[in-house]
Order: sequence, then C-alpha cells, then structure tokens
Amino acid sequence: MIRVGRLWPACLLLAACSAAGTRSGTPPPEPEATRLDAPVGEAPLPESELEPVALSTPDLDSGGIEHSVLPFTISATPAEAVSIWRPPPYPAPWALRPEDHFLFARPIPSGAVNWPNPSYRYGGTGFAEGVVHTGVDLGAARHTPVLAAGAGEVVWVGYGLYRGVEDFTDPYGLAVALRHDFGYQLQPIYTVYAHMQSVLVWPGQRVAVGEQIGTVGDTGQATAPHLHFEVRVGENRYFNTRNPELWMVPAEGWGVLAGRVENTFGGELAEYPVQILSLDTQQAWEVWTYARGTVVQDEFYQENFVISDLPAGPYEVRIDFSGRSYATYLYLNPGQTSKVRFAGRLGFLDEPGKAVLDLVHPPFP
Repeated sequence: MIRVGRLWPACLLLAACSAAGTRSGTPPPEPEATRLDAPVGEAPLPESELEPVALSTPDLDSGGIEHSVLPFTISATPAEAVSIWRPPPYPAPWALRPEDHFLFARPIPSGAVNWPNPSYRYGGTGFAEGVVHTGVDLGAARHTPVLAAGAGEVVWVGYGLYRGVEDFTDPYGLAVALRHDFGYQLQPIYTVYAHMQSVLVWPGQRVAVGEQIGTVGDTGQATAPHLHFEVRVGENRYFNTRNPELWMVPAEGWGVLAGRVENTFGGELAEYPVQILSLDTQQAWEVWTYARGTVVQDEFYQENFVISDLPAGPYEVRIDFSGRSYATYLYLNPGQTSKVRFAGRLGFLDEPGKAVLDLVHPPFP
C-alpha cells in the first residue's frame, strides 16, 4: 500500500483550480501548458436549504444571435441545479441496445457523491479559458473509497500520468490508470482516477470491478477533494478520452440524454446553452455544448453535449437561436441514452433532414 500526503507542486506551470470561470472558444494551449481539470465546489445543500434561482441564458458572441431568458425556474445550489440523491446504479456492464455501452460501474460507491459535477462536465471550460475538461469530477469527500470501474490491469500508479514519467508537478496529482479486460470496437479501453489521497494498488496488479484502488484526495492541481475520472479508448493518452457519462451505468430507473447542437449549415455550436425541463417534476437543468479542443465524440451519438442521471419521464428540451426559442419533447427511457439533434433555423430534427414541429404546448398531460 502506498500512502502519499498532499504535495504542492514546486513550480506551478498552470493556473490553480477554481470551480468558477469563463466559457470561451479559444483553442487550448500547447500540451505542456494544458490544465487538465478542476475541483467540484462545495457539497450540495440539503433540500430544505435549496432556493429557486432564476437563471438567464448568457449572451454569446455568436454572430448576432439573441438569447431569451430561461422560461422556467431552477431549484438549485448556488452553482447549478443538482439532485442530492440517486438510486443505486444498474449492474455493470449494462446495455439494453447495441448503441449503448455502459461498461463501467461508478468509481465512487453509492452513498457518496458519485455523479458528475454539473458545472464542469466533459468538454467544458468552466475552470479556465481555452482549457477543455477531458473527464468528469465526482465530488466525494476526502478518504472516500475509490473503486475500479471495471476489471483489468493496473498500468500506472503515481505522479506524472500526463507525460508518462514521474513528475510531482503533474496536474493529475496521484493517479491510477487501468487497462481493462474488455475492449470496444476492437480497441483497448482505459480508465483514469486522479487527485487521489492514497493508492492501494501497484503496477501490474490485476483488479476486479468494485475493488478498492485508493481514496479520494486533492493532490495535483486541485483545491478541493474530488475524483477526476476519465475513459480512454485506443491508447492511454490525454487526447483519447471519451465522455464518461456515456460509459458509466445510470442510476436505476434513470437515463442519459445526448445531443448534437448545430447551426443551420451543419456547423457545431460550441459552448452553447441547452435547457432541459422535466415535465413530471418541473425540475430544470442547463447544460453547455462541448468547447472546441481535445474532446472526442462517440461514434454513434456524434454528440456535443451529454447529461446523465436524469429520472425517466417526459422532458422538454429548449434552445434559443437567432432570436427565437425552439423546443422539442421526448420521453427519456430508463437505463438508456436518448438523443436529440438541433439544426439552427431548422429547429430540432428527429432524423437527418426531417424537422420536428415546434410545439407551443407540451404533448404530455
């Protein structure tokens, strides 16, 4: 067993973490100066302390596009709407359809925060201008057990994961990487666990799904305890990540929404806001599309946003574009990934080239 206390880098090559920041389409810096992730903020408040917060859609410099005020109220922590409870996850692997690939269990056990920080998702730039997030942050408390998300072999333990050589200034901090016993489309799959306080494994060791490999910490470039979790396909490289929200099993009875947001001419809209409303509970979420940079889209979904851990049921998805508000309605099935596509002035499409009618009133009672 290796136990490593918090070490502050001797030379800060990168900015310190912060949950707050700006969204920008600026290209990322060269790899040597790339900031890899940021911490989740404070722990969610109890439901009794949650207060409705009226949010408005930020104005973006996107060719004169106007954005209307969010048409509903969000019950939220100061950071963003987030539920403080989840059902237990489905068993891993889980796939009701060929296009789904929920191959991994949650790397944090139930009963602790094992869902992504909503203000800094994969592909986001919530921390720093031009720096794209390549994983998700699970804001569990310090010393919470970190579990292997799948069976496999330990291929990295220590500081220096980003460059593959020992480096105590590495932004990942104390990290573990696993190469799994299964692959995807004839390619190997890896998972990464970063900012750990202690590790309980060594290189070459074989681990089972759910086996403890260490504990949550805040080593490396992190200012609060959390687990940074990545999924990598093909090679164990920073540039080979995929969105973990498409790979971690959902909570039982809950699902995942993936979407592609484009302009009228098929170009992807980067860092663009999408509003999601549960028609059952009136709870609302806001998610942003990926920034341009190091993220890799799923072969099937070709998404530029994902939001997981949504209770199954009817939803409204709304996007403001060019001074008009567009909406579509869908039923989110449990244990599956649902998909939407938006194409600028064409509105939402249910298949290539076929527009979905803009509905004034939800079709659900």
